[in-house]
Amino acid sequence: MDPAGCHPERVPRVAAFWFFTMSGLGLIFPFQALYFSENMGLSGVQLGVVLATRPLMGMLCQPIWAQLADRTGSRRAVLVTITLGNACAYALLPQAGSFPALLLAMAGVSLFGTSIMPMGNAASLAAIGERAAERFGRVRAFGTLGYLVLVVSFPFVLDFWQGHQGLVVTPGGPSEPGLEIIFLGAAVLTLASSVAARRLPQTEAMRVRSRPGDLRALLSHGPYLRLLVFTFLAFVALQGPILMFPVFVRAHGGDIDTLSHMWIPMLLIEIPLVWASGDILRRLGPRFLVAMGVAADGVRWLLCSLVDDLHWIFALQLLHGLVIAGLTIGTALYAETIVPERLRATAQGLLAMLGYSLAGVISSVAFGAGLDAFGPDLPYRASGLFALALAISVPWLLRVGERVR
Repeated sequence: MDPAGCHPERVPRVAAFWFFTMSGLGLIFPFQALYFSENMGLSGVQLGVVLATRPLMGMLCQPIWAQLADRTGSRRAVLVTITLGNACAYALLPQAGSFPALLLAMAGVSLFGTSIMPMGNAASLAAIGERAAERFGRVRAFGTLGYLVLVVSFPFVLDFWQGHQGLVVTPGGPSEPGLEIIFLGAAVLTLASSVAARRLPQTEAMRVRSRPGDLRALLSHGPYLRLLVFTFLAFVALQGPILMFPVFVRAHGGDIDTLSHMWIPMLLIEIPLVWASGDILRRLGPRFLVAMGVAADGVRWLLCSLVDDLHWIFALQLLHGLVIAGLTIGTALYAETIVPERLRATAQGLLAMLGYSLAGVISSVAFGAGLDAFGPDLPYRASGLFALALAISVPWLLRVGERVR
């Protein structure tokens, strides 16, 4: 056995999937809001609607993909399908030249892309095997490494592309012409993640099928229902601020290099924390892990809204690692402690539907409207206070219980 608790040949396969998957996200999420607002000229409300398209489609598609995977026992095949579909959709998105066309293109991306993370969680946990919840973070950390590599290197790639294509900044034009290459790069990296998904080991846990009535049992299980409610509320506080972060940085005088540098402290701290998330889970329990994440999120955005100096905003991004390890990874691992193998994909899909999707729709639209009405600071202040109140409620909202039978 290796340090991650897998057979030696499994480790690079699972790690490669996360490296390529998160590398693609490292091109998209830090820069897409900047592309939509400046290169396509969207207003704050339009930006919120476009960003809400992804979680809205996810709310519809995630349960379907998850149930298909659990009922058929074809978790790996479903993961390969959605990564391949997502790569094709990314490649087509730069062709959207109008707001309606962009909404349609984002719907295509989201049809597949919103289910990659929850399906990836379920497939990886199945591939890891024994004590998967404790060991998951050690392979998932390779994803954060890929995200870091792309977000740091991209400004240099963009400079080269702009010079090669003769793209220059013009009065009234975007600050970064040619920024649409983020979607082409993401298409290539997501295609690589599809190849990596095809090579995940086909373990017995990967093939196990759910039974009739299992979904009803899951949705009537008190601990899991409370986790769904908590995840929804937490991501209402999280999604809008992180998706609109490029706009926030620009409003405080930053440029694309500043934005890239902002992600460095986020990810450098995230890697060891994600790696250690299983140890935190084992020693301190799942409630501590998720409470840590949502509290860090609240402190981060509240303090960002109270300062104007980009150096302070930069330093506060160190808290991002706690948010990801505690909230994003923590909720997935919390579900793993109360849900059986045969319902992994469904449980992770429903968490994504409520957290990333429904909460993302509400948070994105509210944030876009808030930016137009109140400027960049007040929406962040409100989200920070809401997240802190939610962290205080953890002992009442989350009470660890038995597994679904």
